[in-house]
Amino acid sequence: MGHSEELAGFAPPALATPRYPALFQVNTRVRLSELAAALGRRATLDDIPDAELDRLARDGFDLVWFLGVWHTGEAARRVSGSNPEWLAEFRRTLRDFREADVSGSPFAVRDYRVHEEFGGDEALARLRGRLRQRGLRLILDFVPNHVAPDHRWVSEHPEFFIEGSEEKLAAQPQNYRRFGKRILAYGRDPYFAGWPDTLQLNYGNPALQEALLGELKRIARQCDGLRCDMAMLVLPEVFQRTWGIAAAPFWPRVTAAVRAQHPAFLFIAEVYWDLEWTLQQQGFDYTYDKRLYDRLEQRAARAVRGHLFAGLDFQDRLARFLENHDEPRAAATFPPEVHRAAAVITFLTPGLRFFHQGQREGRKVRISMHLGRGPAEAPDASIGAFYDALLACLKDRAFRDGRWQLLDARPAWKGNGSNDAFIAFAWTGPGELRRLVAVNYASHQSQCYLAMPWQDLDGRRWRLRDRLGAAVYERDGADLAARGLYLDLPAWGYHAFEVQPL
Repeated sequence: MGHSEELAGFAPPALATPRYPALFQVNTRVRLSELAAALGRRATLDDIPDAELDRLARDGFDLVWFLGVWHTGEAARRVSGSNPEWLAEFRRTLRDFREADVSGSPFAVRDYRVHEEFGGDEALARLRGRLRQRGLRLILDFVPNHVAPDHRWVSEHPEFFIEGSEEKLAAQPQNYRRFGKRILAYGRDPYFAGWPDTLQLNYGNPALQEALLGELKRIARQCDGLRCDMAMLVLPEVFQRTWGIAAAPFWPRVTAAVRAQHPAFLFIAEVYWDLEWTLQQQGFDYTYDKRLYDRLEQRAARAVRGHLFAGLDFQDRLARFLENHDEPRAAATFPPEVHRAAAVITFLTPGLRFFHQGQREGRKVRISMHLGRGPAEAPDASIGAFYDALLACLKDRAFRDGRWQLLDARPAWKGNGSNDAFIAFAWTGPGELRRLVAVNYASHQSQCYLAMPWQDLDGRRWRLRDRLGAAVYERDGADLAARGLYLDLPAWGYHAFEVQPL
């Protein structure tokens, strides 16, 4: 066994993870590009500073997703660098764009081995060790639906791919390409044109599924979890609808097989189309919560509150975010006051708290996955201060391991319907910890009485101290129990109260 295989196979003891962990996403290529500019040479995973990892641990993160470490090939990069629509986007993103900035999509994987430019598998193993020293777990990518055009399977196992015909190529040139004497399908979902830098895998072939299981077992020795790209595309019903080919279920078998060897291994699904629960039932620990994001973006308080009525068996396993590499930047999508209110709702509700590189600095430019470099942006000090306070809040044991409960916001007086703008909830425990969060998710001032969830308020006075602001209130427990907590908040106002007896 070679040295790199020994490192990749190293399996240290599992780390404890709270009930509601926090994940930080790193765009590996862009971050290494920034480091290379500072160092004056090519940067590898070994150059990720210890101080950077220290900060992630200090800020309360549990999981770090290094997006895009795998080997991508020249074939996909050529497609990325010749697509007119993508090139126009690259030039909008980088005023000084040059051809060398095109790296190719990290989701056009040529080989599930760490790119040699990033230091190879050995550098990844060292990075994982440094993360574990700080109590952090490493998350990587798995792309089940497709591979790069120069993946070895194209020549070694042509039966692993979906073949087209002259008729299909003529009718759907956006979904097929000529590949030597063969016509192969681009990877795609059923609603959009194919991704021209990828080739579609055929899940109707049991041998393909077995080969992917082998890849997953090997990858699982190198990390603590995987974020699975567009995971719903390989569900049998979706695959059948897209390609007209019957396929056996994939996820239940492979998630169980990997966990048989690595019991604490995490599976995170990028998923849409209301298939989140389906994938949770097939072995995923967490699934994207795009519905909450969309309702927050629409400024729809009632729809947000309705979403939060779902059972905790579902909500506990949602990955909640305000931005990621696919979505526009939060600071560009939400005005500052709405951004803060939406973040309080997103990250103080149950589930996996999912943060993106550049989010806490208030960056506004979304970087294409085909680029290996991003523009320089000055940090937004006010957004940074807000996220510092929010992350400090999230280290609280009540928010990490407590019991969550949605609260009823009652009218403050007859004829005042502004209570409908409130999203409010409480956290209890461990121990006697009590936290109360309220957000006026509206463009107008709102009032309400919040029904309290605790039965032992009467007979004492209580102090409510805002962890995200300067407010401190003292209230009589009998009044809190009888009428609830009166709140009068400005547009997009919020509180995250620590509730303690006097």
